[in-house]
Amino acid sequence: MDEQELIRRVQEGDQEAFGQIMALYKDKIVNYLYQFSGDYQKAVELAQETFIRVYFKADRYKPIAPLSSWIYTIASNLAKTECRRSRRMATVPLEDIPNHYSSGTYYEDPADPGLVRNLREALASLHPRYRVPVVLKDMEGFSQEEIAKIIDRPVGTVKARISRGREQLRRKLEKARHDIEGRESEQEVSEHGRA
Repeated sequence: MDEQELIRRVQEGDQEAFGQIMALYKDKIVNYLYQFSGDYQKAVELAQETFIRVYFKADRYKPIAPLSSWIYTIASNLAKTECRRSRRMATVPLEDIPNHYSSGTYYEDPADPGLVRNLREALASLHPRYRVPVVLKDMEGFSQEEIAKIIDRPVGTVKARISRGREQLRRKLEKARHDIEGRESEQEVSEHGRA
């Protein structure tokens, strides 16, 4: 059964059809929201809210765009709202609070190599205006035209934001690489000095 038929059935109250839509998009939406927020729990919560809205606002869906575009639009709007809300709430990460009981060692997750961590940090530091189109294009595989519909901007604006976002990511990743190389060479110099 195609997506248009599924959403038509959801509009008629068919919960099984809604379950099929969730099965198709749940993981994709959670992944997209995780790329946006950097917080898996928050991504799951926003995905749940996305599907609640899909279900209760199904009657507002118009088949002029793919169902995926409509679902991603809902998720994007929720993510942007959450981003604005979290900026207003001045929070301090636990890592920033000094721990006087620490042994002084820093634990790094060996399953998270530096490149992946640096990419996540670089993505998280991008302004949502650039992060959303870059994630939709490069991670979710949407065309520029589909992204334009999702974020309700002209295709030219989408192209520019993708280009600027990629350039900002490239600069941030190059800086992180140079920082790592600098630390490694400092470590080599200090090790040679001891020998």
